[in-house]
Amino acid sequence: MPEPERQPLPAFPGSDYGNSDPTPEWMQIDWRQHLHQVDLPGADGVNYVDIGEGEPIIFIHGIAGCWRNWLENLPYFSRTHRAIAIDLPGFGDSPMPSWEISMANYGRLIHDFCERLGIDNVAALVGNSMGGFIATEAVIEEPERFDRLVLISAAGISFAEWQGRAFDAAARIARAATPFLSGDRRVYWTTPRGRKIAFGRLFRNPNKLRPELLAEQVRPGLQAPAFSEALTKIWGYDTRERLPEIEIPTMVVWGLNDQIVPVEGALGYHRLIPRSRLELFERTGHLPMLERPQRFNPLLEEFIESAQPLRAAADTAVG
Repeated sequence: MPEPERQPLPAFPGSDYGNSDPTPEWMQIDWRQHLHQVDLPGADGVNYVDIGEGEPIIFIHGIAGCWRNWLENLPYFSRTHRAIAIDLPGFGDSPMPSWEISMANYGRLIHDFCERLGIDNVAALVGNSMGGFIATEAVIEEPERFDRLVLISAAGISFAEWQGRAFDAAARIARAATPFLSGDRRVYWTTPRGRKIAFGRLFRNPNKLRPELLAEQVRPGLQAPAFSEALTKIWGYDTRERLPEIEIPTMVVWGLNDQIVPVEGALGYHRLIPRSRLELFERTGHLPMLERPQRFNPLLEEFIESAQPLRAAADTAVG
């Protein structure tokens, strides 16, 4: 009896990991032409990038992040949408606000930002890590402004469950902090070993990502003035009881190998948000949008095109 044909194992980490383009689109853009600052209540000089035309998509970074966390996504969506990525006050190139750092205040800032820019309707609010936490706050407080919500490795559920175990949670962040704390951070993206040590907690396979992309992710990082305060405000802040209030279409995206926010958080969001769908990325860490842009970008595009917002459903019913 002939032996069954053996199927080849999938290549690690997969052909769609990273960006194989020798000159990715984000490296060809003069981002200075698309950077702006805006004064908001209690937060002057908020920095943001604004590129493209059409219905706006707003991207919110996580703790120690900045607008550059979306370098692999902004060019793609700027072809069909107005793609906006903000530096939260106290992160990136945005100075500290006068108000107290909190998830609720950051959520309110998103509304102030939309008001200031005259944005009445957002096609999708997209948040990664702490940015996902903030995005849920914004949607819960003013749902009529947003058509869709996308949560990528979102903090919130897992961190609420870690209340009283702050050391465990802080250790996860600390282990990922190496490239941001070093005096000379160049060492961490100039050698494969350095990249693995520095970024192995954030990315499943950092050596498959462009060193230039990694370099963009570490400024200013943990040196951001809001980092410590934001970190303390995440622990135990619990919105689980209010998540069922989110009625807009929601997509939950998670890397199965996330070492910062465990994948159990994805299951929790999916269970508690009524109109949610769950997308799990194999062999992927905490930043799926950077690790697998060739999968993430079309996935988000399809979600925006196919998930009917409540506003459209109401208009159809009235008509």
